[in-house]
Amino acid sequence: MKSTLFVLCSSAVIWALPVASAPSLSATASAADKVFAAKVSQGGMYEVVASKVAQQKATSQDVRDLAIMEVHDHDLVNRELREIATAAGIKLPQPLNDTFQQRLQKLEDLSGPDFDEAYISDMAQIHDMDEKLFAKEAVEGSEKFKVFAAGTDKIVKRHIGAIHGTDEKELSRMIDNSEFYSLL
Repeated sequence: MKSTLFVLCSSAVIWALPVASAPSLSATASAADKVFAAKVSQGGMYEVVASKVAQQKATSQDVRDLAIMEVHDHDLVNRELREIATAAGIKLPQPLNDTFQQRLQKLEDLSGPDFDEAYISDMAQIHDMDEKLFAKEAVEGSEKFKVFAAGTDKIVKRHIGAIHGTDEKELSRMIDNSEFYSLL
């Protein structure tokens, strides 16, 4: 009985040693990682919500297609960020902050081609900021955040290409329909 108890206790100590000595992710998350995670979380939530609005309100199929891609990709990115942040002991801000709430309200108040143009412009602006944010974190962040940022930066670049491609398609459509000339 005593030998069984000794073996069990020894096993428990041996199993606990690697866990106790392994550095926790929260110990490796820097203040900059926390700021990065908060910004990315807010931006990601906004892009999903704004893109869901675009799926309903956009007049252009290209804009709706962009919105579908945004929701799909950012749902995945947001989920991965939550997992990394949780493991690092970072509590991500919920819900959208006032700045993003106001941006969303401006979009929701628009319709037709005005909505499409505002949505594309908004996504271009956010993704340009995201590109800088992710590129910096991919170099300067803690290991888990570096890996996340480097992988996500590729998605951001793909989105930027799609946004600018949609911009060009919309401009072409407007010129073909003489809408462009009414803007001059």
